[in-house]
Amino acid sequence: MALHELGTAVRWFREHTDPAALGLPSTRARRVRGLRREELAELAGVSADYLRRLEQGRRRPSPGVVNALARALNLKRADYERLCALAGYAADDGHVPADTGPGALRLLERFGDTPAFLTDAAWNVVAVNTAWLALQAGTPAAHPRDWNVAWRTFCNALGGISRTDDRAAGFRAVLAARLRDTALRHPADPALAGLVDDLRTRSRSFDTLWRTPETVAGYENQAVFRHPDGTDITLDGNLLHVPGDDLMAVVLAAAPDSADAARLGEVVRAGGPPGVVRVGQAGPG
Repeated sequence: MALHELGTAVRWFREHTDPAALGLPSTRARRVRGLRREELAELAGVSADYLRRLEQGRRRPSPGVVNALARALNLKRADYERLCALAGYAADDGHVPADTGPGALRLLERFGDTPAFLTDAAWNVVAVNTAWLALQAGTPAAHPRDWNVAWRTFCNALGGISRTDDRAAGFRAVLAARLRDTALRHPADPALAGLVDDLRTRSRSFDTLWRTPETVAGYENQAVFRHPDGTDITLDGNLLHVPGDDLMAVVLAAAPDSADAARLGEVVRAGGPPGVVRVGQAGPG
């Protein structure tokens, strides 16, 4: 299945690469979109037949071929890491991307009156919208990892957020599973390794999840947010992947036409005009 997904990804990137960006004839003179298979094969230094079989899921490329394809396609870092993961390899330098591109910030802005925040692949919060800040679900303390969702959940929980036992277990499983996936893709990142080591040392539940990982197909959770005025707001959480920057967006919404939705609207309006605030720090450490 992984090789089939790898082949599909390579073909998608080939068909969505602008030839002109690589110094090749414009797409106007072409019958097919993107690069021809022969063109990509030549740029990557492989045969067209090998590339055809790879796209069909019949070949597992070496790390060198994956790197050559990524260079030939001029892939972004996150896309290159995706190819490496599908091929079963670690990316070359293995560091968690720390940049927050303008597209990701615009996505956060569009949620407006819906609480949302962005995290990197190691669960470090990098930006929040003012709707999230309006919830006032606890303030960061003095620990340098207070903007890391996994750290907050396993080692220094926010007092203003609660879940049922089942939902809390599911949330922890998602955090550990995605952090494990990130560690596999970024094995050379010392800050990430330090975060995992500290989590395993400080939290028995995290260590158990790390040693016996669960398969997590998707993320949808629910939590109760206790506002400082004493009212509770029940919100459903969803996780969206921002592929270009290898970021995740956590979006919180109340049930339509519910008392929670009405109360959320009041809280958000009292929090001021919509906006985005960069927070946290540049990396897992």
